[in-house]
Amino acid sequence: MTLDIILPPKCLNCSARVDSAQNICPDCWKKLHFLSGPKCSCCGYPFEIELANDFRDLGENLCAACQKKERAFDRAVSALRYDDDSRKMVIGFKHHDKPEFAGYFTKLMLQAGKELFENADLIMPVPLHKHRQFSRRYNQSALLSRNLAKALSLKHDPKILVRIKNTPPQQGNLKRRAKNVIGAFKVVPERKNDIKNKNILLIDDVYTTGATTENCAKALKKAGAQKVFVLTVYRVVSPYDPN
Repeated sequence: MTLDIILPPKCLNCSARVDSAQNICPDCWKKLHFLSGPKCSCCGYPFEIELANDFRDLGENLCAACQKKERAFDRAVSALRYDDDSRKMVIGFKHHDKPEFAGYFTKLMLQAGKELFENADLIMPVPLHKHRQFSRRYNQSALLSRNLAKALSLKHDPKILVRIKNTPPQQGNLKRRAKNVIGAFKVVPERKNDIKNKNILLIDDVYTTGATTENCAKALKKAGAQKVFVLTVYRVVSPYDPN
């Protein structure tokens, strides 16, 4: 294309020359850690080794956290591991006004979330508080959910679930993060009929502790949703999973 000759497309991550826009270069791609191996059947936490067949047959392929406490959401899947190599892209997308990442992240989510799409009736993003969205200029999760809905020909509605508490970022303080999001979300009362007995696909950029998606799922199910599936681009993985 003429535009590509005048303005050659660049890697979203390192700005190296690439063949097509909204893409990353081979060197940056090699640094991505895809979560495609054995994982918890509920929250998506990756396992070091594949579970034995007898445990899978018993439905016990759950991580320690999901065995300890039943989740409000029904299943969570993430495309990539959040680590030092991916941090630059995430921060750019969320905080540095780079919505162009949405196109590439959508491709990754379409691949990772195939097992969730068939049963989904409605797609929506994890909402930002109105003050946070004003300062960021856009809700990065809504960009992703809109792209996915279009690609999958599913209904998209970012205005059913709202955030009523403007919780501050709590990076590094997981207990405070979990406490702050309790009661932070609600379904708009006049929209409850739109989700009654529906399966909701909830979209976010990063699954950190699961506290945010847990509280979104509680609000949706309290309002009548049948099931809530969660799909994110990245997932934080640590030796001790705090969710």
